[in-house]
Amino acid sequence: MMRYSRPWNGQEISQEQAFRPDDCLISECTSLSEAGAHSVLMSNGSGTQQSYLLQHPYPKRPIEHSPLRSGFFTRPRAGKEKDATPEALEAFQRMNEVVARVQELQEALDEPSKLWSNLQASWDKAEQEDEPRMAEIVRQARDLEKPLKELKQRIRRVLRRQTELTSLDRVQEMDRSSMVWLSRQPGNTIAERAGSSQRIMAVVRKENFDTLENRVLHAYSDLAANVGKEWIREHTRARGSERYRQVENFIKLCISLSRDLRELGIGIATSDVTPNYVLMEDKGYRRVREAWEKLLRREDAKDELWKWQAETWTDFSVLLLVLSIFEMPDTELIAQSPILFNDEAVKGVWYKQDRPIAVFWLKSINRVVEVMARPDRPGTLMYLSRAHVALRVSDPSDPSAYPHRVAVWTPHALRKLDLLGASEGAFRRLYDLQRLPSQTERIKHGLILTPAHGEAQTEDIEQSGLLVHAISLDGSGAPLANGRRAIRAFLTRDIWG
Repeated sequence: MMRYSRPWNGQEISQEQAFRPDDCLISECTSLSEAGAHSVLMSNGSGTQQSYLLQHPYPKRPIEHSPLRSGFFTRPRAGKEKDATPEALEAFQRMNEVVARVQELQEALDEPSKLWSNLQASWDKAEQEDEPRMAEIVRQARDLEKPLKELKQRIRRVLRRQTELTSLDRVQEMDRSSMVWLSRQPGNTIAERAGSSQRIMAVVRKENFDTLENRVLHAYSDLAANVGKEWIREHTRARGSERYRQVENFIKLCISLSRDLRELGIGIATSDVTPNYVLMEDKGYRRVREAWEKLLRREDAKDELWKWQAETWTDFSVLLLVLSIFEMPDTELIAQSPILFNDEAVKGVWYKQDRPIAVFWLKSINRVVEVMARPDRPGTLMYLSRAHVALRVSDPSDPSAYPHRVAVWTPHALRKLDLLGASEGAFRRLYDLQRLPSQTERIKHGLILTPAHGEAQTEDIEQSGLLVHAISLDGSGAPLANGRRAIRAFLTRDIWG
């Protein structure tokens, strides 16, 4: 297995060396059984000649094997932020911002015909420092407010049978224990056995609210209120935003509901309960149970997102590219892949789509451009470039001309990349690929999209008809705004052929 600190590097890391926090954790192998923890970015060849380009996760511990990784800082834990290093806290915040941008795709998908314009509006808001990020508790505050209010008005109760002393004129049912009690009383008739109080043991039915579904409702309202308060503390500068008000009102609703449930004597469910019929079939209680389970899994989900940040960054970069082309003047979206958004990220990947994800017609220069991501069959040159995102550019007026590609690298590391060094390395990679014979492929230019770690920057190299442009950006605020402008500027250059 060959390991690389950067996807365009020709020099591999030796087997004795460990991946470090400033590496991209990329490797290449011919057998997945020896690869360790990984996700497959691309593959090439077939049968015994097949090669795989892999992305490895960031470790949960400072040192981990298979592959060897060392010196990594770990994710900050909820309630233990003071024990985390500033570097880890900043990395965690950047991760949350990028995840929020990708999750906004889910909301935009509510109107598929306006998908990219809706996503553009959401990202425009994210460029403002006082706009809070999307999170699971924000979605629940929006989607569950009405169901919770309805449940508050119809808290489910059951009638439970119990035996107690009951007036003779109110006795409706007796069980075995009641009959035994009655037989032991002195007297010949029932009235004599009832004594001066004229009461006997009988079965009565009484309302009880302490059911499993209500205990789950109680547990959810407490947990949602605490998660909401945590989100509010992180976004104190966003008091005037719609999301902030929505979460604030949801917290008040959860606290009020929790108080009512406590007054009715309802306990709190444990996290390992087995759902009953009501929790699975009643629409309101089912939605509460599903939301509760999502919040319970959030710590495990954060671990997964931390490990696979590089894959989420690719999702973010692909959306960024599509939006940037969508925003170009005199551009028309002519085809769009169906997009399936996952409830939870699978190894950092939030959505599934066919290839290409979008196809545009650039009217002014008469070019068709396709945005390709994680291709199944990338072609030899694209595989050798180690860029698993690309723009495929074709001229519809000349069917005999082969399309060319703009290679897009999305390197992610926990420490900032040297942009100038990155652009020089990627340029050398493209320059070497020009010498390889190919009848159907051409790679003419390259684009690098990498985290800015607080300050967006750009670097480029243009020689011998090749252009490599490196851009660093983040998921919110000025680094997002500056990065989007830099990508739009790159797209206006002579990269279309």
